[in-house]
Amino acid sequence: MNKSKCYFAVDLGATSGRTIAGFISDGKVRLEELTRFPNNLIETGGHFYWDIYALYFEIIKGLKTAARRSLSVESIGIDTWGVDFVFTGDDGALLRNPVAYRDPYTFGAMEEYFDRCVPKEEVYRATGIQFMNFNSLFQLYAMKRDGNSALKHARQTLFVPDALSWMLTGEAVCEYTIASTSQLLNPVTKDLDGRLLASLGLERGMFGRMVMPGHRIGTLTDEVQRMTGLGPVPVIAVAGHDTASAVAAVPAKDERFAYLSSGTWSLMGIETREPIINELSYKRNFTNEGGVEGTTRFLKNICGMWLLERCRKEWGDDAPADYSTLLEEAMKAAPFRSIINPDDETFANPADMRQAIRDYCAKTGQPAPEGYAQTCRCIFESLALRYRQVAGWLQETAPFTIDTLHIIGGGSLNEYLNQFTANATGLTVLAGPQECTALGNIMLQAKAAGVVGGIFDMRRMIADSVELKRFEPKDKEAWDKAYEKFLEIVR
Repeated sequence: MNKSKCYFAVDLGATSGRTIAGFISDGKVRLEELTRFPNNLIETGGHFYWDIYALYFEIIKGLKTAARRSLSVESIGIDTWGVDFVFTGDDGALLRNPVAYRDPYTFGAMEEYFDRCVPKEEVYRATGIQFMNFNSLFQLYAMKRDGNSALKHARQTLFVPDALSWMLTGEAVCEYTIASTSQLLNPVTKDLDGRLLASLGLERGMFGRMVMPGHRIGTLTDEVQRMTGLGPVPVIAVAGHDTASAVAAVPAKDERFAYLSSGTWSLMGIETREPIINELSYKRNFTNEGGVEGTTRFLKNICGMWLLERCRKEWGDDAPADYSTLLEEAMKAAPFRSIINPDDETFANPADMRQAIRDYCAKTGQPAPEGYAQTCRCIFESLALRYRQVAGWLQETAPFTIDTLHIIGGGSLNEYLNQFTANATGLTVLAGPQECTALGNIMLQAKAAGVVGGIFDMRRMIADSVELKRFEPKDKEAWDKAYEKFLEIVR
């Protein structure tokens, strides 16, 4: 059997994970999913944990699958969700499973930290990271406050992708993009901030050495080689934060683009050489996260398809189960009848999303959507208008003119919302690829191997390998008028 060279990607989300083989030949990249598995939250003792041993076991299973198929695995890279971490002790063993960011132990911890440790404005000036109660800074504060025994006995702290790489290689690092989600990293110095660490009673030595995407961490341990049937395969620090891997794979031709990672949540931003930290970015709660080749991902989190996902569950049999039929029915509804602010706190986690939308419309003097078609149309139009607002803020801040919006992720398949987004923003929208996170992971491994050059070489190869759909703005006058209405409502 001829062996095909492949790069092995581990892509872990908050609900599921996958192992993926990426094959590069003739200037193109092709992906093949090897295994898929759930990522289960464990609730015990009043807390929620991730099962890092189960994730490690699934990675081993994926590597065994590659070995059985005689795939020539060139390297391995791991990306995951952000902020969460695990401790190891003096004997080199894990101290308990990592606490999950969904654990309620951080409720109120952020405000307590500002009052007792470092003021809010000073934290933002040091990190440029938007405030979320589950950021690592506030998790560590809550652990210290509560006398967490794992923290008390910790010798080193590893973010989740770094912990899994350490389990495979025995080498501990602190990968830049995942560290940037913690609200402990200073994007100017590109290292963890000494004052913030001191406020928690922690020292820099508790964290691994800072490495950038593309760094070779080490090779599989003898133990892992024996279990999998593979040889001393290198493990590469890719962009360990899944969004950073996704943005690395945006098939842009130059820097004059914005991106929208579209799914349950939407992440909209630009890629810059330097962080953008000022009064306006603080007021608008923008974040500066680490990117590849020393770039910064200046972005904002926006509520995404969460609104529709919740409504679909609540509709049950009262709406078409087929997604395409639901969208077609929504497009028959009258435009701009009801508009909401998708990021209003009302929609964070209401008991009944449909009722929350009706109540919001009543409060803002609008007719409430009636039935699934009107509700769906309301959600799509409102998301597109919110995207316009954030795109405008990005243009105010960007050191270049934004002429293209790249929509990536699962939401890139939603052609109606893509067209609405082009109409609302006035930007050319290029949709795809859906598999940006895995592609970014694979391409950073290929870059480490010298198969591709810089970031735009990676992006050119991806653009040559996937089909992008183009959406040009239409109906400018109607969308301009709707945006005026949106601004009045969100005020």
